[in-house]
Amino acid sequence: MKKIVDYRKLLEVNKDSELAELKTVYRSLMKTWHPDKFQESAEAKLAAEEKSKHIIEAYHFLVSIAPETLNQSIEEYNNTTGTCGILDFEYKSQVLKIYFTDDSVYEYFDVPKEVYRKLINADSPGRFARRHIFNSYVYRSVNKLVANG
Repeated sequence: MKKIVDYRKLLEVNKDSELAELKTVYRSLMKTWHPDKFQESAEAKLAAEEKSKHIIEAYHFLVSIAPETLNQSIEEYNNTTGTCGILDFEYKSQVLKIYFTDDSVYEYFDVPKEVYRKLINADSPGRFARRHIFNSYVYRSVNKLVANG
């Protein structure tokens, strides 16, 4: 997904970067781009604020899809996707958001439009999603973002 690639480029990390590396890179970039360091002009300070906002957003997004983060909540994820029904779903720009009956919400990235069409037309969307979506695409919990944000 373009968003994932762009965030990795911004933080200058690769696909295999671990949380410790992400944290180190994030802290280093924030030291460089912290708005308080740009007191000489209002324009420079505003530019630094924008850059730091992008850095923070990229860091939080990459942490949310990092393997270590996903491994910490894999039991909860498997329980939700295996036992809970799908209440609703929405699709926009190759991001599929699925709402479950236990009030969990997960985003799946880089889902092709054809897979989304098949989900819509499936006799059992839950069964189709278990077979073709839940373990096939990069995902993150939207609930955790709200709770920790």
